[in-house]
Amino acid sequence: MTDLTVNVTKIINASIEKVFDAWLNPETLSQFILPMPGMPQPQTETDAREGGSFTIIMQVGGDKISHTGKYLEISRPNKLVFTWESPFSTDGSTVTLNFSDLGENKTNVELTQIKFIDEESRANHEGGWDNILTSLNNVFG
Repeated sequence: MTDLTVNVTKIINASIEKVFDAWLNPETLSQFILPMPGMPQPQTETDAREGGSFTIIMQVGGDKISHTGKYLEISRPNKLVFTWESPFSTDGSTVTLNFSDLGENKTNVELTQIKFIDEESRANHEGGWDNILTSLNNVFG
């Protein structure tokens, strides 16, 4: 286990409230939580409260891959922190999203995930989160 980190930042063309809320709404979440282009929409469930949990079941080829976590901090509309548990993560992995209002319906999203099994897993997550943020912007485009 190491403390490798992913940092991905993207400007989303929507208000900070809409961008923040998209992460907690299961219907919207399923539209953008797509780490690879062309993936089918995953099954998503959220219990959007501090201490609540979420489940995302992604379809990758013939496999269903479960991703789960708990919401550690929900500070609407500026910050969201949750644990990240999947077959490709390690104990104690967390994702922090910081949202900054840029005005004119633009929001800067800074995503940081800590703790990965190895450098390959870190690199794969970096690409996945970048695709997810691109898909998030497309939801509002």
